[in-house]
Amino acid sequence: MTTRKIIAALAMAAAAAFSFAGPADAQPNSALRPDKTVLLYADRLTDNSDPVTAKDVSAAGFEMKEDNGLTGPETINKSGNIGNINANARFDLYFPEKPNGQMVIVCPGGGYSFASSYNEGVYVAEWMTERGVTVAVVKYRMPAGHWNVPLTDIQNTFRYCREHASEWGVDQIGVMGFSAGGHLAATVSTMYTDAATRPDFSVLIYPVITMEKGITHGGTRQQLLGKDSVWEDRKGKDWETWDSDRMDFKWLLDRYSLERQVSADTPETFIALCSDDKAVPAENSIRYYRALIGCGVATEMHIYPTGGHGWGFTSLRYSDSDNLSYARSEFEASLGRWLDAVHEKAGK
Repeated sequence: MTTRKIIAALAMAAAAAFSFAGPADAQPNSALRPDKTVLLYADRLTDNSDPVTAKDVSAAGFEMKEDNGLTGPETINKSGNIGNINANARFDLYFPEKPNGQMVIVCPGGGYSFASSYNEGVYVAEWMTERGVTVAVVKYRMPAGHWNVPLTDIQNTFRYCREHASEWGVDQIGVMGFSAGGHLAATVSTMYTDAATRPDFSVLIYPVITMEKGITHGGTRQQLLGKDSVWEDRKGKDWETWDSDRMDFKWLLDRYSLERQVSADTPETFIALCSDDKAVPAENSIRYYRALIGCGVATEMHIYPTGGHGWGFTSLRYSDSDNLSYARSEFEASLGRWLDAVHEKAGK
């Protein structure tokens, strides 16, 4: 078995350990539903238990050049965490009543094991569309050790949205990500291939940034790259294979430590997090902030003293508890002001 197949098998096993409920329990505390659901690779939606799906489902027609190896139907729990995403990779489009010309492509978090589609998806879309922002919430394929797969899905979403921007009244498209989705959004912001796939701005909420042990989020690193032992252990390998695996792993750790990929052309960025985040240490955001400032990229960062991890957009509007309730209005006001400024600065 190849190193990549071993990584994929381990990642699939870890994802399968997540406890899921039936779709009847998986209802968001919002009546908002997407106007359109676009399949990235499939011709039709199959084995779908996601209640947040538009009546209008269409196919983007992209070719799936790399499979993540996940099989079987998707899974979803009562919090809207969707796992086992593969052939049904898609994005949900939300169009505001009064579009202001701005669009955000949203990458929900979930440790690269699932997509937090309510807290970091539909609730985000509701807040954004009320401000006039068009939204695409991406239910991207989980990597399962296939590290290029999530990036490909977001870049294809950008390609589709750029192509249709004029008909939607959109003149600026940015990316937004949470936790592992923040890592993905930062990857999109630094590893774009052309003008179509480069975000116009970037919003990172408690993002994973580095792959360095002790600072990164262990689950995110393992789901993306696999267990260290698969790469570094000698057992069952000749010397050439062992040496090649170690060199490949070193290269991947560097590649996906995104503080090392920032350049002067990285898009303007907004970052928000909490000091007491035990899941993804603040050092992740601080390293990215320093790299951005060092390259002369306009950056705004807010670090709230408490709130932990995963507070997303689950305000008291959707839940009877909100870990960021004391600063929720401040966060929303800051993000709204920043989005307006980014749009105005671009002359839109």
